Amino acid sequence: MMDRFSNPVLLKELKLRFRAFKSFSGLMFYLAVLCIFVAGFLLIRTQFTGTNFFRPDDSFTMFAVLSVLQMGLVMFITPGLTAGAISTEREKQTLNILLTTTQSSTQIIIGKLLSSVAFLVLMLLAGLPLYSLVFLFGGVSPSQFVTIFLLYLITLVAIGSIGIMFSTITKKTIVSMIATYGAMIFLGGITAFFFFMGVSMEQMSMGMSTATPFAPITYFWASINPGALMVTILYPEMANSLESVVGISLPIWVVYLIFYILLTVFCLFVAIRKLRANMKTNR
Repeated sequence: MMDRFSNPVLLKELKLRFRAFKSFSGLMFYLAVLCIFVAGFLLIRTQFTGTNFFRPDDSFTMFAVLSVLQMGLVMFITPGLTAGAISTEREKQTLNILLTTTQSSTQIIIGKLLSSVAFLVLMLLAGLPLYSLVFLFGGVSPSQFVTIFLLYLITLVAIGSIGIMFSTITKKTIVSMIATYGAMIFLGGITAFFFFMGVSMEQMSMGMSTATPFAPITYFWASINPGALMVTILYPEMANSLESVVGISLPIWVVYLIFYILLTVFCLFVAIRKLRANMKTNR
C-alpha cells in the first residue's frame, strides 16, 4: 500500500538538494539580504530620525516592506530552482535512463516540483525569526501574517509549475529559464501595466458619464497580480478603493486562488503529457 504513495524521485531530489553546499549558500545569501534590510530599517527609524524609539506604525511598515521584499525574492529564486528540473536531465543525458524506470510521468514531475517547493518553504521558514521582531513591537495582526504566508505558498507552487512545464517542453535550460522569467514579468509587471491602463481608460469614460463603473477586465488584471493582492491584504482600505474603481465587490483573493490553482493544474498536466511525448505510451 505504501509503495503506491512512495516517490523515489522526490526522495532522491531532496537528498541531493539538501546536501548540496550551494543550496545552503543560497539560503545564507537570502537570509543575509533580509537581515541587512531589517537592521538598516531599524537603524534609520531609531538613530537617523532622532526619536530613539520604534513605534507600532513603524513595525507595520517594516512588515509590509519585508513581505514585499520576500515576495520579490521568491519570484526571483523559484524559476532558477524549477526551470532546469527536466531540461538539465536531458542535457546530462540522464532523462532516458530515468524514463526507463518504473516511475510514472506523474511521479517524476511531482517529485521534481515538490523537492523545489520544499527548499523554498525552508527559506520562508528560515525567515520567521525576522518576523518575530514585528510581533515584538506590535502593529501587525496574526491573520495578516498567516494570509501573507499562504500567498507565498500558492504563488511559489504556481511559479514552480510554470518552470517545470517550460523545462519539459524545451530542450535547453537557458530557454526554459528565459520563458519562466518572462512569465514572471507578465504576471508581476505586464498585468500591473494593463491594470493601470484600464483604470485610466475607465476614469476617462467616467468623466463623460455618470454611470456606475464596471470594469471586469481591469479587475481581472488586478486579481492575478501578486503585488496587487499583497497590497490589499496589507492595506484593506485599498480593497475598497479597487472596488470603487472597477465596480466589483468580489475580493480579488478569490479570483487569485482560482486562477493560480487552475494554472498549476494546467502546467503540471502539460508537463506530464509532454515528458514522454516521443514514446509510444505515456505513463
